[in-house]
Amino acid sequence: MRKKILATTAMAAAAVLALSGCTTGGEASEGSGELQIDVPDIAMQDALGDYEGEVNIVAWSGFVEPAWSDAFTSETGCVVNRRVAGTSDEMVQLMRTGDYDLVSASGDASLRLIAGGDVQPLNLELIPNFGDDIVEGMKGQIYDTINGKSYGIPIGRGANILQYNSEIVTEEPTSWDVAWEKDSPYAGKVIAYDAPIYIADAAVYLMAHEPDLGITNPYALDEEQLEAAIDLLRQQNEIVSEYWSDPAAQITSFAGGTTVLGTSWEVLRKLTEDDRFQSVLPEEGSTGWSDAWMLATESKNPNCAYAWMDYSSSPEVNGAIAMNFGMAPANAAFCDTSEEAKAHCEYFNATDEEYFKNVWFWTTPIEQCIDGRTDVTCTNFQQWTDAWLSVKG
Repeated sequence: MRKKILATTAMAAAAVLALSGCTTGGEASEGSGELQIDVPDIAMQDALGDYEGEVNIVAWSGFVEPAWSDAFTSETGCVVNRRVAGTSDEMVQLMRTGDYDLVSASGDASLRLIAGGDVQPLNLELIPNFGDDIVEGMKGQIYDTINGKSYGIPIGRGANILQYNSEIVTEEPTSWDVAWEKDSPYAGKVIAYDAPIYIADAAVYLMAHEPDLGITNPYALDEEQLEAAIDLLRQQNEIVSEYWSDPAAQITSFAGGTTVLGTSWEVLRKLTEDDRFQSVLPEEGSTGWSDAWMLATESKNPNCAYAWMDYSSSPEVNGAIAMNFGMAPANAAFCDTSEEAKAHCEYFNATDEEYFKNVWFWTTPIEQCIDGRTDVTCTNFQQWTDAWLSVKG
């Protein structure tokens, strides 16, 4: 199960280091949006003006498609120019060019963008579709709500689940131990995610199996806790068949028999179109990802960008994005629009907050401990990146 972001650049590392300063020292509780850190003081847009005629968007594949962007252009006159990015690091770099208005950022990129002054706080009153129908679990999260200000409009979410070949793994696993312990009966057939943020997956496992380490948030690791996570990752390295960052490669690994179990997303299991492959959220819980629209500080087309954030947050369009990408939608009203929508929401646990309570959504690690500790300094994303490279050798 392990990671989901690729090696950071020097610029990205600098932005993470900028997150190390604490302002008021307020504690941050999970999902509270109460994290207090030093970030650039950027003004929020007060009102909408005339549409500029275009909007330039960096997005994950499947988020911006003609099936719904053409209708947006017809309604607003804003032509949608899309740039597909393959990793969070690429998104951060592209947003820093100044050429893009919006980005569909995951939690492993959002704090970097906020700390770097690359995105601006959002006026939610200008986005009517960000209302009561947005699932509670995607509002005010630590990864996109800083110092009481919202920087992200939620799009969708998913868990990093344990997928397995039921013809070989004949009993449904209840624990991640089959993917982490060196005596796993599936040693040599385990697949793991390839990115520094995967360190958090090791931390989730340690939270349950080594409580004396005192880990209470897998993205808030002091040096001792990080070293314990790295030791576990090195142990897992001995039983891993391969690491994946390309979803197509992950599917191929399962379908070809190289892998019999390991980290996956529900949509990847679905795309195999093979009933042999099943999945479970183990008893320890898991990491996960949540994506949100974020507006560039120096956006040249902020009015078209606000219009897009509102348009794409409607039940129909948000649902179309979720179905196309393969994730739980942010707007729960979509689930009642058709039988197909209802089935999609059930498959991806869209409105099951009990399910997602066991999921720790990607959050950029920073030196200020987001678990509330003030007596230690936590490790930052650059340290995680360096540590991950040592795991991979």
